[in-house]
Amino acid sequence: MTSLAFLAAFLPGLWAGPALPHALQPGFLDLRALGGDAWQVYWKVPAGAGGPMQIAAVLPETCDPRGPGPLEFDGTAFVAAWISGCPGGLEGGEITIEGLELTETDVLVRYELAPGRAESQRLTAASPGFRVPAPQGRLGVVSTYFALGVDHILRGIDHLMFVFALILLIRDRRQLVGAVTAFTVAHSLSLGAAALGWIVVPAPPVEAVVALSIMFLASELARPEGRGLRLTERYPWVVAFAFGLLHGLGFARALLEVGLPEGEVPPALVAFNLGVEAGQLMFIAMVVVVGSLLRRLYPATMAWATRRDGQGIAAASYLMGSVAAVWFVGRVAAF
Repeated sequence: MTSLAFLAAFLPGLWAGPALPHALQPGFLDLRALGGDAWQVYWKVPAGAGGPMQIAAVLPETCDPRGPGPLEFDGTAFVAAWISGCPGGLEGGEITIEGLELTETDVLVRYELAPGRAESQRLTAASPGFRVPAPQGRLGVVSTYFALGVDHILRGIDHLMFVFALILLIRDRRQLVGAVTAFTVAHSLSLGAAALGWIVVPAPPVEAVVALSIMFLASELARPEGRGLRLTERYPWVVAFAFGLLHGLGFARALLEVGLPEGEVPPALVAFNLGVEAGQLMFIAMVVVVGSLLRRLYPATMAWATRRDGQGIAAASYLMGSVAAVWFVGRVAAF
């Protein structure tokens, strides 16, 4: 299944930011064509330690102005808006995010070559700039939002910890597959509903309940043997589905931060969701592979660590519960 040794390798980084386990939300640069040579520019910078991250949007050389003025804090991030004139248009020009190569976040660039023709590009530390190509079409939108979904789930430590707790708790493989499937279906439904505006829930309560869901699974895992089946063992699919709906609202927050491209909402939404699922499957596969390797290399230690009534599982449950409790308190304080 998995091991305390794997948990020890997985959790140390969680203490770096106990109240904010998500990676920094992605930056967002939006260039909306106004007609002629004018673009409405919106620039959002994630909040870092005591201020905005040290990154700056730089528009093509033909644009004036090429960068933002003073940033203002809107409660979640630092933003700036201005109108830039770009004679000849954006196509062929280079858009760069200065300083992005020194960070661990990414920036989604949404731009229009003409009014109503939205394109998007994801920039990372390894690729902090790009030359604006001709219209990329639907395939480009799908690839961009798929990568954004994968990146979000793999950086969402709290969501991964919930899945990890499910793996530790549900030992029957058939029930585990069913629970993970129920979790997937549920967060796909709530993600889509929230992204389309059918459900509107403030972010702080959602994040607090996500932390609470981890505390619940940790308490289930810490329950001693001999007291009957745990609730998650009796109704694994129901528990996973219920909490999956809440986690989906958390996924949707990241998508709403960067927005959906006009005219390409369905493919972008589906691609982001598939990216989340792909990242989740990658994580589960990693847990299974690492657990199998450790079982072969250290069979006696693994047998002790994964015994249901052993100290290894108890230590894992208390560690996950403690981290989630710190997150919960921090998120409630942010209401």
